Amino acid sequence: MAESVTQGDQAPRFAALSLIAVIFINMLGFGIIVPLLPFYARSFNAPAWQIALIFSAYSVGAFFGEPFWGRLSDKYGRKPLLISTITGNCLCYLALAFAPNIWAAFLIRLVGGLAAGNGAVVQGYLADVTPPERRARQMSYQGAAWNIGLIVGPSVGGLLANTHSGPGGFRLPLFLASGLAALCVLAIIIFIKESRTRDQGLTHRPSRWSAIGDAVSHPVIGRLMLLTFMVGFAFTGIESVFGLWANARFHWEPRDIGVCFAFVGVSSAITQMFLTGRLSERYGEGRMLAVGMTMTVIGAGLQAISNGAVMTITLMCITAIGQSVAFPNVGALISRTADPHRQGQILGLNNATGALARVVGPFCAGLIFPHMINGPFLMAAAVVAPAIFLALSASRRAGPVGQMSS
Repeated sequence: MAESVTQGDQAPRFAALSLIAVIFINMLGFGIIVPLLPFYARSFNAPAWQIALIFSAYSVGAFFGEPFWGRLSDKYGRKPLLISTITGNCLCYLALAFAPNIWAAFLIRLVGGLAAGNGAVVQGYLADVTPPERRARQMSYQGAAWNIGLIVGPSVGGLLANTHSGPGGFRLPLFLASGLAALCVLAIIIFIKESRTRDQGLTHRPSRWSAIGDAVSHPVIGRLMLLTFMVGFAFTGIESVFGLWANARFHWEPRDIGVCFAFVGVSSAITQMFLTGRLSERYGEGRMLAVGMTMTVIGAGLQAISNGAVMTITLMCITAIGQSVAFPNVGALISRTADPHRQGQILGLNNATGALARVVGPFCAGLIFPHMINGPFLMAAAVVAPAIFLALSASRRAGPVGQMSS
């Protein structure tokens, strides 16, 4: 049987924090590349729709990767899957530096997204080594590591890239991203201990489609997966058109938009490091999940009447803080509700739902924006509002911490 390690000699107290530090390094490499992608794609003389494909390829890959790697980590252990997926990322960054054309770059990004769809493995590890009452705190630390990596990374990438030298001008930041991923692999090999024994107790494993059906029909997990899709759909839709919206409303330039997102990233990181876990432990995961959804609705809905930079940045920060308060609690609720033998797979299915939202949300926001400039924000508020009731319903079904549902 697979056993989750929660405390004692098998799981040193620094295990979760060690993994979070590794994730920060990995996300630092990811953050170096993301803001450069439009310029990288343009260096191949790619039209706008091909640039959009480069972005969406990563999420499409993650959609398929999340449940696959999560399921394998349930069976074979978290550590080998972390090593193999981050190694895949390392090689994809390296391959991207030498891509001969835009279609090769698209394929590499697709494979990179597939390899990077290891969020469920990370969440599964944190759930394995953390008592249920502290999982929201640890998953909020993971989110903070992601955000800080995404804050620091773009500035590093911007300093190293030479946008006037064609595709070759992006090789230095790509090499650095590849090197950071390699450093992560080395750190996992040396510092991270396996959190599960190999699962030989289950002779029959449900098919992927059967697992999806079980998850969707589950009274807690199904609601949380729907919530993940709704909120991801809304927030990524806002992100995808925010630059165009801010330029049309206030004539903002890329520097102004970068400053706004810097405030957003810092707000998210501070919330996840110092507030989310403590509030969830005090008031309960379900309540804080509903509070986060409410903040998202307020921040998105009021953006339509924003009158300038201060109000816009404040409302974007409120929206981001709402997300930061909410989403660690989704992972925590799923981790203590799902069958321990299938925890990684279920977390992976939820993350895949989020990846699908990151594809569909920007597409729908892009359709609405030309006809109704504030439409993406109003759509986001309307879509997230029902998620407040989903959060409360799911938390009631899950019961208090220590009570496991099946």
